[in-house]
Amino acid sequence: MKYKYILFDLDGTVSESAEGIRTSLEYAINTLGKPLPNLDDYTLYIGPPLIDTFKNLCKFSDEESELGSVLYREFYNSKGKYINKLYDGIAEVLAELKNNGVRLAVCSSKYEAFAAEIIDYLGVSDYFDAICGSNLDGSRKDKKDLIPYAVKALGGDIETDRKSTVLLGDTWFDAKGARLCDIDFIGVKYGYGSIGDMQSEGAEIFAETPADILNLLKDNS
Repeated sequence: MKYKYILFDLDGTVSESAEGIRTSLEYAINTLGKPLPNLDDYTLYIGPPLIDTFKNLCKFSDEESELGSVLYREFYNSKGKYINKLYDGIAEVLAELKNNGVRLAVCSSKYEAFAAEIIDYLGVSDYFDAICGSNLDGSRKDKKDLIPYAVKALGGDIETDRKSTVLLGDTWFDAKGARLCDIDFIGVKYGYGSIGDMQSEGAEIFAETPADILNLLKDNS
């Protein structure tokens, strides 16, 4: 394999989770008695941090965004996270990577405990050496902060292991984080994000399907 440390975004890369996220957002917005924005475009709220979604998409104040986040997490934890499934073929990809001795981490803006519970629910926790997400207070939500954290959790150091690290993701948010951390990025076309938006953040390599990921990670030199 070309890399020692392979980081996977969760929503739209490992799991099909849009319906559960949308349902949880609708619950939080409706509970606060706020107008429901058009949520048909998943790219607007899958990938970016939750607090940013409430501020930018819902036009909530800081206080409303904090309350909305609490309501969202309460519903998501009890119901939303179970409206979720693995992408076809992703388990086989993870198994093959694990058999090749690379270190794997989930690198998600989702609250870390939720990410760990989802990975366990999906039945792929044995493939990952670390589950890395944001804190409950919303800190460590940006990929530029999550990536060094994930590399460290895998036993590396971002300062010396940049060339040995790659992030796989489906949104411009993922591509931007990889660019800012100066690591390689592979975009997945089967997720929720826009290919053009990822390209605008420097993405050049894309996987059409989960099965394509293995070939892109192999060292063919």
